[in-house]
Amino acid sequence: MNVVYEKTRGLTDVPLSYCPGCTHGVIHKIVGEVLVELGILEKTIAIAPVGCSVLAYEYFNCDGIQASHGRAPAVATGVKRAMPDKIVFTYQGDGDLAAIGMSEIVHAAHRGENITVIFVNNAIYGMTGGQMAPTTLNNMKTTTTPKGRTTVVGMPLKVSEMLSQIPSVTYIERVSSHDVANVKKAKISIKKAFTYQMEGKGFSMIEILSSCNIGYNLSPVESLGFIKNAMIPYYPLGVYKDVPND
Repeated sequence: MNVVYEKTRGLTDVPLSYCPGCTHGVIHKIVGEVLVELGILEKTIAIAPVGCSVLAYEYFNCDGIQASHGRAPAVATGVKRAMPDKIVFTYQGDGDLAAIGMSEIVHAAHRGENITVIFVNNAIYGMTGGQMAPTTLNNMKTTTTPKGRTTVVGMPLKVSEMLSQIPSVTYIERVSSHDVANVKKAKISIKKAFTYQMEGKGFSMIEILSSCNIGYNLSPVESLGFIKNAMIPYYPLGVYKDVPND
């Protein structure tokens, strides 16, 4: 019998802790597939910080390290410098990377660390109760902005646009997980980022627009529509920097 489809070896058999309808599982799947397809699974080290992905080191079938909240890029820097032959990536949410971890991501990018960052942006704090995040859209209701976010607290942070201005950055792209076509594109981008690390080209980040149907108080299908109709207009998809191809 021909095998049409099988679960990637890039993931363990540990049940995912993510809420039903969340696209973290889809993103895990394509990252795991990329690690296998590139033949780097056995030499990869995943850095899991605090947030919805706090247990990611149990899901990826490679070595993993738990980092303090926001500190994944700093931990990844130490691991990569100590073991430059390893492939090192961080898997971070927008609350982790763009709030408490902003210093770490900016300085890792400025140093041009040869690591890969998987940045999952769902525009809300998912794990801690649906509070406003740095990436929460204007007028978006959260548990801490029940009447909607206003510009009094600042504009939603565009991380890809910001980091793309750093001279030491090699590759920045924003993709989405709201439908099959975009998931396929996201996988291509993730593979490219890991390939650049394998080639020693420096710092890469893939920002993936994701959903949090529980935090949005929407159905899983409606939350995918929220990505398409609300998030993408403010966070346009595309390549923001690609030094090897510029």
